[in-house]
Amino acid sequence: MKSPFGIHIDQAVIDVCARLRQKGGQAYLVGGCVRDLVLRLAPKDYDIEVYNLTMDKLKSALSEIGKCQQVGKSFGVIKLWTGKHEIDVSLPRVERKIATGHKGFSVQFDPDLLPQEASSRRDFTINAMMLDPVTDELLDFHGGLDDLEEKLLRHITPAFEEDPLRVLRAMQFAARFGLSLHKDTAARCRGLLGEANSLAIERIWVEWRKWADAAFPACGLQALRDSGWVELYPEINELIGCPQDAEWHPEGDVWTHTCLVVDQAAEVADRYAWAQERRWILLFAALVHDMGKPATTYSDEQMRTRSTAHSLEGLKPAATFMQRIGAPVSISDCLPPLVKEHLTHLHGEPTERAVRRLAQRLEPVDVELWEALVEADASGRSPLPPARPGLPWLLKATEQKVHQGKPSPIVSGQLLMELGMKPGPEMGRLIHIAYEAQLDGQFSDETEAEMWCRKRLSDPV
Repeated sequence: MKSPFGIHIDQAVIDVCARLRQKGGQAYLVGGCVRDLVLRLAPKDYDIEVYNLTMDKLKSALSEIGKCQQVGKSFGVIKLWTGKHEIDVSLPRVERKIATGHKGFSVQFDPDLLPQEASSRRDFTINAMMLDPVTDELLDFHGGLDDLEEKLLRHITPAFEEDPLRVLRAMQFAARFGLSLHKDTAARCRGLLGEANSLAIERIWVEWRKWADAAFPACGLQALRDSGWVELYPEINELIGCPQDAEWHPEGDVWTHTCLVVDQAAEVADRYAWAQERRWILLFAALVHDMGKPATTYSDEQMRTRSTAHSLEGLKPAATFMQRIGAPVSISDCLPPLVKEHLTHLHGEPTERAVRRLAQRLEPVDVELWEALVEADASGRSPLPPARPGLPWLLKATEQKVHQGKPSPIVSGQLLMELGMKPGPEMGRLIHIAYEAQLDGQFSDETEAEMWCRKRLSDPV
């Protein structure tokens, strides 16, 4: 069945709501799934909130539909498995702040609560809409539809200030849906700065990785700035107002450039349809690639703005920022070679040797990912047109089959033993020297490698 907004709603979800209605309850789709339906996006999952049934009656009704299990008892959530679907079903609840931080709440369930009152506990108006999929009735007590139309992210009540995590959620919602933070909501976010250190690092990372999954990451950064929480990330905050040479960067300061670059990176990742982790690497590389500029920017004798060696200087703040947001090592360890090499294409031609050397230096990432960052960087200079200055390097790397990783060593210990060399430190040193020679183009296949080794063994340097 299609929703009134033209998006298919799984029949199993409609059937669950219809069955609960037969049992005397009133079931609504709530939260993100309704927002997505309004935006004509297919929901990733469904949340159902049920009124007029006690927890015992709700469990009994759900057990007749499929396998169910109560999880997170303090929040009254029941997971229901019916066919291929996993659906979260809950009772309306009232939350009361009893301590600082994201988890400092007392929760009480009230099946007789009015939908308008229950929906007011949600964070933003766009997440507070409710939909009865049986009758297609949409409840929008707080103006979520208007806010989506106006591209605004707005809180509902002053209770917004009870949960500091909502500020980072604002950042990733703005990034996902291209929204701007309402001025009143931004003011309330600034009032939550004092509670930022109460957030678990794991939750901080969840919100940042959602930012990296988003289509409009620059909107997320702008929401972070408007909220005042950019102060928590000095590596980003210092980009604001950091000047650039107008000839190369007509867009303005490093902050403006970075916002353009992350949006370009999202477009490139979409074009390649990259898997989630590879996309994260590119987006965070785009975010941190110029973090060395504030420390290196100066005016030369001709009053031209320079930022010499900012690629190297950016390694430390990039690492500090990734640690600050709780990024896993699998992501963080991929960024240093991208930051360090993001200007390599400006300092030489893509010869076969240069491309092999680049592929080797980029480990654990690859030339294809590097070229995507170079494209995003070069294209983030509006009103200059998009550009791909790293493309010749990628094409040359593809010819040599090193675009997705460094060259595999041709000379191995087995080959050297076959040539009469005994295992030991000397063998290890020779394997290293041989790999350097391979990168330099002194040999390119096993036959040439064997000849090179025979000469080296008979006439050691």
